[in-house]
Amino acid sequence: MSAYTALTAAGYRAQVRDKTTVFFTFAFPLIFLVVFGLIFRGRSVEQSGFSYLSYTASGVLSWGVANAAVFGIGFTLMQWRADDILRMIRMSPAPLSAVIGSRYVLALGVGFVQSVLFVGVAMLPGFGLVPSSRWPLLIPVLVLGITTFLLLGVIIGSIADTPESVAGIANFLMLPMAFLSGSFFPLDAMPDWLQKISLVMPLRYLNDAVAAALTGRGDLSDIGVGCAGLVVFAALFGAVATRTFRWTKHS
Repeated sequence: MSAYTALTAAGYRAQVRDKTTVFFTFAFPLIFLVVFGLIFRGRSVEQSGFSYLSYTASGVLSWGVANAAVFGIGFTLMQWRADDILRMIRMSPAPLSAVIGSRYVLALGVGFVQSVLFVGVAMLPGFGLVPSSRWPLLIPVLVLGITTFLLLGVIIGSIADTPESVAGIANFLMLPMAFLSGSFFPLDAMPDWLQKISLVMPLRYLNDAVAAALTGRGDLSDIGVGCAGLVVFAALFGAVATRTFRWTKHS
């Protein structure tokens, strides 16, 4: 427990001291929300009848939370391995669960702050988001989403050896996924073949579940399907992460 607490505290201090990380975790996704919200303010998606805001608010929130989970642990594992911190932890009584668990708690905390911030901004008069009565279901949905993308970040942080490779791999996966899963553009307005492709992307399921819980764009079955999809991807990423994790550059 002491190792877990120490690693969590160290991770928290490192995160809040890095102004670049703070900006890209909280301010950068908000820029997308504000820009898309202003561009499409008062407009609705013809195919569904829902407002663009109901898509962009839930989509940007899902992408921001997922992005923070992936990059947060990806960079940490790579840097700790390069600095031999993981090797020293391995030689101590601290288990691997303390390493991953400390980052998991931080990712959940970051996701909570992001959610409050994004929803608060989206509810301002200039945007006018009205949360659905099912909004409390957003909490378990986001926990599942953070878990899934944290495990993806473990894989990236385990195979990448430099900050550039972490950023390259993560962006290669997350940016196309954001566009193809409906985070930035309504999926209902996309061609059928693109909608089918999005079904093999975990962000699609997080987007759908968040949208149904936060904005009411969907029902309980959409939340259930979204959560089920995230569980499947979490199990898949977890299995791969256990095989790819490295304490050092060679093992």
